[in-house]
Amino acid sequence: MQDDAQSLVETSARMMTTMNQNAKTSSTLTELECAACGETYAPDRLLNLCPACSKPLLARYDLSAAAKTLTRNALNGRRADLWRYEEVLPVQDPAAIASLGEGWTPLLPAARLGEQIGCANTYVKDESWNPTGSFKARGLSVAVFRAYELGATALAIPSAGNAAGAMAAYAAAVGLPAHVYMPSDVPPTFRVECAELGAEVTLIDGLITDCGKIARQRADEEGWFDVSTLKEPYRIEGKKTMGYELAEQLGWSLPDVVIYPTGGGTGLVGMWKAFDEMERLGLIGPERPRMVTVQSDGCAPMVKAFHEGKDAAELWPDAKTVADGLRVPAAVGDFLILRALRESGGTAVAIPDQEMLDAARTMGSTTGIFPAPEGAASLAAQVRLLKDGWIRPDESVLLFNTGTGLKYAHLWA
Repeated sequence: MQDDAQSLVETSARMMTTMNQNAKTSSTLTELECAACGETYAPDRLLNLCPACSKPLLARYDLSAAAKTLTRNALNGRRADLWRYEEVLPVQDPAAIASLGEGWTPLLPAARLGEQIGCANTYVKDESWNPTGSFKARGLSVAVFRAYELGATALAIPSAGNAAGAMAAYAAAVGLPAHVYMPSDVPPTFRVECAELGAEVTLIDGLITDCGKIARQRADEEGWFDVSTLKEPYRIEGKKTMGYELAEQLGWSLPDVVIYPTGGGTGLVGMWKAFDEMERLGLIGPERPRMVTVQSDGCAPMVKAFHEGKDAAELWPDAKTVADGLRVPAAVGDFLILRALRESGGTAVAIPDQEMLDAARTMGSTTGIFPAPEGAASLAAQVRLLKDGWIRPDESVLLFNTGTGLKYAHLWA
């Protein structure tokens, strides 16, 4: 009997392997386009930045074809993770998708919080429900699976914490070696997480920009694929699903204001891309939320560039903040972040660390969500903008809690 059962399992496994070999996802990926110079490239090979100008590459899709199947009605019966938007994601081979359940996180009305701060229509998109406890799971799942599909043999990443944990998890899921470069002063939780997920962790005395230089050098020397923020085309594709989800979860409408903690800015750029795609797919109309970037006043290159009217941000000297995800002194996609803010009629706000920590308790005690300091910064920015009159009390405001506060518990201990 046991032999018969084993035989059945082996037969089923062979059948699934054959099906996966013959199957394809519904992806309508057509090309990669440089966000700066407009050059296009076939998407069937591993690429980092644009070969012509070294700026970020963006994935493009046949949205006319995607619109035939990616409809409001069709989504009703789909899987409850980010892969529900398969047509506008880049992975072609379903066997490359080793999902851990990323995406489709709760979008929660925050009635008690809204009443306390004087903005009744306040919502929180709680990304702490993602695998590894942060929104980084979205971008890194798509980036890792696509790199695996295209033949990468090992991966490298510079990270202040959450991105490294997510990369390590998805690399483990598909069996790729993972090499992580982190500032030596990151909280121990992040280092332990990466190591226990099988990554090789190297600590660097410096900031994430210093880690990035060394990761890039080692990747070039060893033939690893670099999955740094916006230095490959597909992390943004995972992050953009936040835009698809918030529209779907709000009944295919968008809030008046979206407040987003911004380090590398992949999520903000991704959501802006998603809104354009959704309009072309016929899922939403032309209305857009005003996008708000929030950073720490100890590291606010995007805030400074925005208010100075610049199209690119200068390197922020001596970057310091308790919010490790916001300690990014230079962003590769700075021009894309600034473009989205200005096209949306948005703004940029710098928040002191103590205001973030205080806002975390306010959010926690009124919503039941224990936010990371980055997520709490979005609430602090909302309070500031309400006080300044930039947000009206009757407007709908969506806050992003980008991760769990449990990884930062030492800040409040």
